[in-house]
Amino acid sequence: MIKKRYQIILSAGLILCFMGLIVVAGNGNVVAANKKVALITSMGGLGDRSFNDMAYKGLQEVEEKLNIEYKIVEPDAVTEGERYLASLAQMGYDLILTLEYGHADMVERVAPQFPDKIFAVFNLVVDQPNVVSVVFKEHDASFLAGALAAMVTSNTDIEGINEKKMIGVIGGVDSPGINKFMVAYEEGAHYINSEVEVLQSYANSFADPSTGREMALVQMDRGADIVFQVAGATGQGIIEAAAQEGKYAIGVDANQDYMAKGNVLTSVMKRMDIAVYDLCEKLEKGLLEGGEVITLGLEENGVSLTLMEYTKDKIPAEYIEKVKKLEKEIISGQIEVTDVSQ
Repeated sequence: MIKKRYQIILSAGLILCFMGLIVVAGNGNVVAANKKVALITSMGGLGDRSFNDMAYKGLQEVEEKLNIEYKIVEPDAVTEGERYLASLAQMGYDLILTLEYGHADMVERVAPQFPDKIFAVFNLVVDQPNVVSVVFKEHDASFLAGALAAMVTSNTDIEGINEKKMIGVIGGVDSPGINKFMVAYEEGAHYINSEVEVLQSYANSFADPSTGREMALVQMDRGADIVFQVAGATGQGIIEAAAQEGKYAIGVDANQDYMAKGNVLTSVMKRMDIAVYDLCEKLEKGLLEGGEVITLGLEENGVSLTLMEYTKDKIPAEYIEKVKKLEKEIISGQIEVTDVSQ
C-alpha cells in the first residue's frame, strides 16, 4: 500500500460511490462487497516506529489475510477528528478506528449519528452501543520495565552504569494515558529498590525527536543511565541520546530494541497489531459488536517486555528471571500495579 496523507472531499457522487453495500458481478448476480475499515492515526502519524506503526502492521496483515479494504487517515491536528469520523462514516466504512486519545468526546458525539457503523477507540472507554473500546494494561508491563531498570542501575559492573542509582522517563504529554506508563514505571523501580531516583519530564510532543534527544541528554547529565521513552516519534531522539552517551533507553509500544542495538535495554510492547487484526477479523465474520470493552494485558499477550535480544548478555540472568517472576505475580494478582487512568 502506498502511504499517503488522505484528505476527504465530500460530494454526493463520492458518498454514493463509497456507500455501496453490494456490487453486481459481470453475470448479473449480486455479490457482497468487501468490508471496509478506516484507521485514523494519533498525532505523529505513520513512521513513528511506535504506536501508529504497530496499528499499521496489523492492517498489513489484514490486507494479506482478510477480504477487507482499508484506508489510513493522518490528521494534521487533533481537532480534525470529528470531521474525519463523520466523513468516513458517511463514505461507507463499516469500522472506523481512531488511535487518538483526544478523540474520545468526538466519538461520543459522532457515533450516535451513525448507529449502523462501528467505531473503535484505544486506551479509553466510550460508552456507546456502537463503539468498541480496547484497553491495554500498559501499567503492568511498565512496572516490569521499572523493576528491570532499578536492578540494572544499581549494578556498576554493567557497561554504561554509573554510581548513581538514577533512572529517567520522558512522556509525550502530561495526560492519563501517558502517566499510566510513568507512574507504574516508578512503582516497579521502587518495588525493587526504594532508593532509586526516577527523573520525570514531558516533551509536550509526540513528533519532535530533537526535543526528545535534548531532554534525554539533560537527564543523563544528571546521572540517569536508563531513560524510558513514552513519547511516540519524539522517543526516537531519546534512543539516539542513549546510543550517543553509551547509556540505555527503554522503547515503547513496538519492539524498538533494534533502533540502537545494545543501547535499548528493552521495550514495553503494546500489541496494537494484534488488536487491530482481531477487530477486523471479527468484522469480516460478522462477530464484531459495539458496546464491548476488550482488555489486553500480560496474560493475553497484549503487553509485554521484549526478549532483550541485544542486551540479555549484558545483564545478569537472575535479573531476567526476577522479571519473569514478577510477571507471574502480576498475572496472579499477587502484585497489583497502580493504573492512574482509572
